[in-house]
Amino acid sequence: MATTAIPTRQKIRLTAQKLFRERGYAAVGMRELAKEVGIEAPSIYNHYKSKDDILREICFDIAGQFFKALAAIDPEEKSATKKLRAAIKAHVSVIATNLEASAVFFHEWMFLEEPNLAQFKKQRHEYELKFRDIIDKGTKKGDFRAMNIKLVTFTIFSALNATYDLYRTNERITQDQIAEDIANLLLKGLKS
Repeated sequence: MATTAIPTRQKIRLTAQKLFRERGYAAVGMRELAKEVGIEAPSIYNHYKSKDDILREICFDIAGQFFKALAAIDPEEKSATKKLRAAIKAHVSVIATNLEASAVFFHEWMFLEEPNLAQFKKQRHEYELKFRDIIDKGTKKGDFRAMNIKLVTFTIFSALNATYDLYRTNERITQDQIAEDIANLLLKGLKS
């Protein structure tokens, strides 16, 4: 049975994600990364201009996936509860299918260099506003009780963004179980 070779650029990114997650972005050098990939250090620059270029690709790729997952939610859905549940599930789905990249996205983004850092912060804020909008509309319709929307959104993201840690445990818990249980907990708090 023939195996398909992973393209070098993809191998560099996958290895970088793993190392950035395990040791942190600042602790990983390009020489070490090249060695882990099994290529000469100078040849890594044939694929990426810099370590920041790799981090930028990881962070913006995951950000794009979060936006794409949210965009797939039915825009005609009138129930804020159903819309927020779908948004929570979409967010968890991106994390579950990109565990290492998500960990890098959540913890290493602050090492992005300008102008990437400013652009990343802007995208993050725009994404957060989409959740705030769902909560705000739900509050105005009476689906959710009146609360500080910024605090509610912060709490939701705090819960969701830590879910990648659940996949490192020995517990057998599925992506759907995680998303459903978190959605139930958070929505119950909004409705009490």
